[in-house]
Amino acid sequence: MGINYAASLLVLLLLVGQSSAFYLPGVAPQDFDKDDEVTLKVNKLTSTKTQLPYEYYSLPFCKPDRIINMAENLGEVLRGDRIENSPYKFYIRRDEQCNVICKIDKLPKHDAAIFKDKIEDEYRVNMILDNLPVAMVKVRTENGNSFKTYERGYPVGFKAAIEEGGEEKYFIHNHLRFTVLFHKDYDSNLARLVGFEVEPFSVKHEYEAPWDALKPHLQTCNPGSMTYVTHGLSPQIVEEDEEIIFSYDVIYKISDIKWASRWDTYLLMTDDQIHWFSIINSLMIVLFLSGMVAMIMMRTLHRDISKYNQLESQDEAQEETGWKLVHGDVFRPPNNAGLLCVYVGTGVQFFGMTLITMVFAVLGFLSPANRGGLMTAMLLLWVFMGLLAGYSGARLYKVFKGTEWKKITLQTAFLFPGIVFGTFFVLNCLIWGEKSSGAIPFGTMFALVFLWFGISVPLVFIGSYFGFKKPAPEDPVRTNKIPRQIPEQAWYMRPVFSVLIGGILPFGAVFIELFFILTSIWLHQFYYIFGFLFIVFLILIVTCAEITIVLCYFQLCSEDYHWWWRAYMTSGSSALYLFLYATFYFFTKLEITKLVSGVLYFGYMTMISYSFFVLTGTIGFYACYWFVRIIYGSVKID
Repeated sequence: MGINYAASLLVLLLLVGQSSAFYLPGVAPQDFDKDDEVTLKVNKLTSTKTQLPYEYYSLPFCKPDRIINMAENLGEVLRGDRIENSPYKFYIRRDEQCNVICKIDKLPKHDAAIFKDKIEDEYRVNMILDNLPVAMVKVRTENGNSFKTYERGYPVGFKAAIEEGGEEKYFIHNHLRFTVLFHKDYDSNLARLVGFEVEPFSVKHEYEAPWDALKPHLQTCNPGSMTYVTHGLSPQIVEEDEEIIFSYDVIYKISDIKWASRWDTYLLMTDDQIHWFSIINSLMIVLFLSGMVAMIMMRTLHRDISKYNQLESQDEAQEETGWKLVHGDVFRPPNNAGLLCVYVGTGVQFFGMTLITMVFAVLGFLSPANRGGLMTAMLLLWVFMGLLAGYSGARLYKVFKGTEWKKITLQTAFLFPGIVFGTFFVLNCLIWGEKSSGAIPFGTMFALVFLWFGISVPLVFIGSYFGFKKPAPEDPVRTNKIPRQIPEQAWYMRPVFSVLIGGILPFGAVFIELFFILTSIWLHQFYYIFGFLFIVFLILIVTCAEITIVLCYFQLCSEDYHWWWRAYMTSGSSALYLFLYATFYFFTKLEITKLVSGVLYFGYMTMISYSFFVLTGTIGFYACYWFVRIIYGSVKID
């Protein structure tokens, strides 16, 4: 299985280099002739209240004669997608009215309880037609202009009181009106599906007795006219021993939407105007602050270096002051140097994965049409970036003049992945206990372990071997044998205060974009503005680098040469603010009430925050390391 996933990535790389059109395997346009049959697939049931997906047939819906699981990639399995066939029959440009799927004579008590439970938790049904997810139409008005947006899936049912002030009952959406939009090629008389909409109804169907399963005749809809469901009928209640008839209509409409633009309406689920203005505002503020910081640093450093070199040339340097005073200790290896090398190597691995994923996404190769493609690409890139993790960790370890490179390599290969995998395994057990489709099957778990031990670990060792074999760069200044005593620091230069201050600006660069990312993950909306995300990522890099350099400069000026770990923690502390914002988002935007769902949310957000800490910490560390080498290599020191 792991070999297949690796092959998929190689195909993706070839497509990036050779393909001139952004069509992925299985996502290319499909032409249909009139009356061609199209397969309607069913996907998972989702709820923003529980965050636990379930298989479609976990509810007692109508089933085909044989349930077939469709081919899935690794990303789909990790997201809990379970794509299966359905009993719905669709024929191109052939309208259908009052098609009966099945009839439940007496709803069992257990099935009624399951329906009620899913309706209470506001579960939505997801279906797929020609790779398009089904959606309900919502009309949004802005500045007097109305335009159509989509809401993914449709509710299983609803809860309401028949009479005012009466007891609330549960009702199921048992009649679906599908609208299929198609773009017609008049030359070939072929069609391409460009939209898949649904309007759910709850109807207590009536029929002429006796029931004819082959040719049922419903009195609650008229298949001979364009009126499909008569409004004002009694809704279908969900109770034990209740008779329920499931039915559907299909309407085909010609659309001017081109096939290449058929996803545009799906991607307008969020308020784009607020999104764009917020992002632009954030970028302008961060760019302004970054420019100010860079200008101050350049002016200050230029003055310091000129003063030091001038004093040396005139033999007037009776006593060194400022950051030059600690030149004999600034490159002294820190405490837990090996652990720092491990985290730096892991951060380089994350940086490589993130950067390449961003490039693929900006080029359009990880579009929403390729379900699970983003997660699959990230996982595979993480595995292959193990080569960079081993190399960079070993190189830094040699700078510290370490000798146990194999020990550092093992820690690089197992520390971060082990923590994340252990947390993920515990969360997966909780999901499995809820019998959710989000639980990772044994075969997929084995594939993840194979990718880790069979590919990532060997690549870390290969990278570490070559990194340790290469000569270490020489330090610009010699390190004294006896450590210098650090003077008492001002309160604002204490490590805790300095580190917490340093994380504010990097978090400020991403927090608005973070809102839309969290909305995409936890409110089941599409996210596809990767161009802006890439710009924000670049600004995050600049911000992490500059704020770490500034605070490191102030630290050295106060004669504190323990900068190694603090440089990593300064920008890495932005992960703390990310987690605090995720907590704020949980209590203000989500309606999660179940304990298991809350544990899952905070468990996954902890892993995301931990990953963000490793990424931003490494960016800040390398920026500070480069800065320290530059300034101490620019002054004359005997």
